[in-house]
Amino acid sequence: MGRGKIEIKRIENSSNRQVTYSKRRNGIMKKAKEITILCDAKVSLIIFGSSGKMHEYCSPSTKDNFSSLKTKTLQNLSNEIDRIKKENDNMQIELRHLKGEDITSLPYKELMAIEDALENGLTYVRGKQDIKAYQSLFSFSFVQMDVLDKTWKNTKFLEEDYKQLSFILVFILLQTSLTLYFKKTIDARSDNEVT
Repeated sequence: MGRGKIEIKRIENSSNRQVTYSKRRNGIMKKAKEITILCDAKVSLIIFGSSGKMHEYCSPSTKDNFSSLKTKTLQNLSNEIDRIKKENDNMQIELRHLKGEDITSLPYKELMAIEDALENGLTYVRGKQDIKAYQSLFSFSFVQMDVLDKTWKNTKFLEEDYKQLSFILVFILLQTSLTLYFKKTIDARSDNEVT
């Protein structure tokens, strides 16, 4: 007498769902091991339960490749994070200098560069003020309006680029955190399997 087919849908009872998950997880892990042995296949399997707990299987022939790939990826992410952190620190220092903070120890050339940057910024702001004043007094020609429009669009593009770079930084930091979490979990499991 064979088994009847069951309807594939979410099991509502949480204890029944957990029992089914556990049995089927063990079954799929067993199948992965069998296909590795029988067919000399390279198999990697990762399962995340509803609680977030991770279960994994890697055939012996793929473990070394997986470990080296994981190590290279983590190293690349770590290097990129270090580079971004360093760049961020430098920008923070530069911003403090532009605000007039922490400038007593700066050499003369750097003070002159900051002064030039501030002068350029002041000139730019005064130019914007002059443009607004002229706008209220006179009507601009189409060419002048086009220049202003392009300047405004460039400002908007720069703001969008800044938002995108901020998002990418947050994404990289989140991705690195998750990668480090999974690495710790995998390393802990590997340590437990060794002992």
